[in-house]
Amino acid sequence: MNPIHSIRKRNLFYSCSIIGGLLFVGSLSAAETATPALTVNNGDNAWILASSALVLMMTAPGLILFYGGLVRNKNVLATMMHSLVLMGLISALWMVFGYSLCFAEGNSFFGNPFTYLFLKGVGAAPNGDYAATIPHQTFMLFQLMFAIITPALISGAIAERVKFSGYILFMLLWVTLIYFPLCHMVWGKGGYFNWAFKECQVPVLDFAGGTVVHISSGASALVLAMLLGKRAGYPREPMVPHNVVYSLIGTGLLWVGWFGFNAGSALNAGSLATNAFAATHFSAAAAALSWMFVEWLLKGKPSVLGAASGMVAGLATITPASGFVTIPAAFAIGATGGVLSYFAVTKLKAVLGYDDSLDVFGVHCVGSITGMLMLGFLASADVNSAIATTFMKNGAAVSLGGGSAQFVNQLIGVVFTAALGVIGTIIIFKTVDAFVGMRVDQEDESLGLDLSQHGEHAYNE
Repeated sequence: MNPIHSIRKRNLFYSCSIIGGLLFVGSLSAAETATPALTVNNGDNAWILASSALVLMMTAPGLILFYGGLVRNKNVLATMMHSLVLMGLISALWMVFGYSLCFAEGNSFFGNPFTYLFLKGVGAAPNGDYAATIPHQTFMLFQLMFAIITPALISGAIAERVKFSGYILFMLLWVTLIYFPLCHMVWGKGGYFNWAFKECQVPVLDFAGGTVVHISSGASALVLAMLLGKRAGYPREPMVPHNVVYSLIGTGLLWVGWFGFNAGSALNAGSLATNAFAATHFSAAAAALSWMFVEWLLKGKPSVLGAASGMVAGLATITPASGFVTIPAAFAIGATGGVLSYFAVTKLKAVLGYDDSLDVFGVHCVGSITGMLMLGFLASADVNSAIATTFMKNGAAVSLGGGSAQFVNQLIGVVFTAALGVIGTIIIFKTVDAFVGMRVDQEDESLGLDLSQHGEHAYNE
C-alpha cells in the first residue's frame, strides 16, 4: 500500500472518531439538560375531574335549591333560572375568550384573549405553569366551574325584582370586566396578586377564591341590591321562604360540593388536598354552631335556616385559607365567620336599610373578608411549604407565613377586590339600565317573575 494513502486513511479515521465522539458527548449533554416531558397522573386527573363535577353541582342543583327555596312561590322558577342560565352563558364565554383572559400570559391584569381563543391549544398535555400532572383541558374545566358559580351568587341579592333581559346582559358584562381580570390577577401567570409567580407585585394568599369568588360577588351584590331598590313592600310585608326544605337540601349539596371547590384547588390528589378537605369541613361545622348558638342566645330559639346560613358562611370564610392553615385554625376561622356573618345579616342590614334578598353580602362577602384577614396571621408553612420558598424579592425568598406583613398584603387584596366590585358594578348597572332596564315594573313584580318573565308556574294544581 502507498504510505501516503495509509497516512490519509489514518487521518480520516481519527477525524471521524473525534467528530463522532463530540457528537456523542453533545447528545449526552443535550439529553441531560433537556426538560423532561410532563406526564399525566391518572389519580390526580380523576380527582380534579370529580372535583369539577362537585363544583358544578354546587350551582345545579345546590345553589338552585338553596336560593329557590328562600323566595316566595311566585318567584321560585325565575330564581332558579338565574343560576341555570349561567351554566350555558358562562361556558360559551369561557370557550371563546374567557379562559384565555384568565390564564394566558399577558400583563399583570389580564391574559391575552387570543392565546387560547376558542380553547385553541388546550388539550391533553399538561400546562406546567398551573398543573403539571393533569391535562390542560382538565384544568380548564375545573376553573370554568368557578366562573359559573361566582355570578350566580350575586343573583340572590336581587331576587324577586330583576328583569331577565337586564340580568343576562349585566352578567355577561360583569364576568368579562370583573371576574376574568380578577381571576388573572390572583391566579393567572404574572398576575398582580399571584404569589406563585415572580412577576407578582403584592403576594396575596387566596387558595380557592376568597377574593375572586366571594368578595367580588358579595360586594357587587350589595351595590346591585342598592341600585335596583327594595322589593315592593319590603320591609313592611313578611316575605318568608316558601320552602325551607328545598333550601336545606341545597345546603347539604353545597357542603358536599365545597370539598371539590377547596380540596380540588390543590390540583392534585396529595396531602394538601386532604388538608383543604378537612379545613373546609371543620370550618363549616364551627360556623353552623356559632351562628346557631348566638341566635339561640339572642332570640331564644335556634332556627334551622340560621344553622344552614351559618354553615354556608363557614364555607365561604375558609375558602381562601383552606390550603394554608391547620385544622384548629380553620375551626377558629369558621367560628368567627359564623358570628360576624350573623350580625351582618341581622344587624348591619337593618341599620343600612338595604334589601339583599338572600343575604349574599352578609354571608359571602363578610365571611370571606374574615377568612382573608385571619389567614394573614394564621398561614402556616407547615401546612403549605411553598409559601416559605416561592415568593422572591430582591433575589431572596420571602416567607408569606402568618404575621403583620402578610396581613397587610391580604388587606390590600380585600380592599382592591371590593373596590373593583363596587365601581365596576355601578358602571355596568348604569349602562345596562340605560339600554334594556334592570328592574321589572310594578305590575310584573306583583304578578311574580315566574309568570311575567318566563310564562310559567312552579306549581300547577
